[in-house]
Amino acid sequence: MEHIKLGIIGAGRIGKLHAENLKNLPQVKIKAISDLFADTIKDWAASCGIENVSKDYQSIIQDEEIDAILICSPTDTHISIIKEAAEAGKHIFCEKPISFNLQETAEIVELVQNHGVKFQTGFNRRFDHNMSRVQELVRAGKIGDPHLLKITSRDPAPPHPDYIPSSGGLFIDMAIHDFDLARFMMDSDVVEVYAQGAVLIDQAFAKHNDVDTATISLRFANGALGVIDNSRKAHYYDQRVEVFGSEGCLNIQNDFPNSAELYTSEGVFKDKPLYFFLERYNNAYIKEIEAFVDAIVANNLVPVTANDGYQAELIAHAAKLSLKENRPVALKELAAL
Repeated sequence: MEHIKLGIIGAGRIGKLHAENLKNLPQVKIKAISDLFADTIKDWAASCGIENVSKDYQSIIQDEEIDAILICSPTDTHISIIKEAAEAGKHIFCEKPISFNLQETAEIVELVQNHGVKFQTGFNRRFDHNMSRVQELVRAGKIGDPHLLKITSRDPAPPHPDYIPSSGGLFIDMAIHDFDLARFMMDSDVVEVYAQGAVLIDQAFAKHNDVDTATISLRFANGALGVIDNSRKAHYYDQRVEVFGSEGCLNIQNDFPNSAELYTSEGVFKDKPLYFFLERYNNAYIKEIEAFVDAIVANNLVPVTANDGYQAELIAHAAKLSLKENRPVALKELAAL
């Protein structure tokens, strides 16, 4: 297959980002996009070369010319759309998380396999130039056997209060990226989770049984240990990683808009790190969607599977249970596969 036609379901911030990136790929034609607010995006869609704009996502699924779809709609719509798309033989790219329900996500893992369609989960950080390099070096044995993983992931500002009730909570909405990254970096599944959390930023989180600050301890199947710390409000975007092993250490610092440093009698100054995920992971989003397209065009395996999505959700749900019951939780307690 030399060229493919795509449809996008959901034209929010992420849907538009993917469309902007896809329009630059010569082997791709975005034939249609659907969104509940279709009337407001027609001019933007035209600027991307998208001819068909609709409120009805099923018009995309039923279009026999469309080879694949991107699901960028709210999480609570994912399952039904995935099922319809798989049954229609469409390849699927789905933003994280696949769902809020472990059993439903497990069913999707089997469903897409049974229908023989490609399914890629949207964990863009795997494609970041820094993150992918660390994973490559770990796999190559450059630090020997990995012993310890540390991930710091802090947002510059909390989400709007209206988003909190539908977010799934810190572990499923935010930390899920870190859970996937942990498996990716260590090349090993997580077998046990212990989470602690607090509301230190905004009581709006407490109203919805959520937290805004957390630490999560991980135990991996290969025996290694991991620690993740999350905050909803750091005033800057903080994305750092360290992998320590028997023969050395790897670390990632924040990305900055430039490397200039100002030295004066008052101190040393530099710009803040790149602000939030759209700037920090811009190239990762491009590589992510290129990988999905390449998997279809060249008939290769997708780099981030439905099972990867399920495994990250499994860790997230174990973290939620750990926080609730104040104890370590073995993932086998919750496993639906």
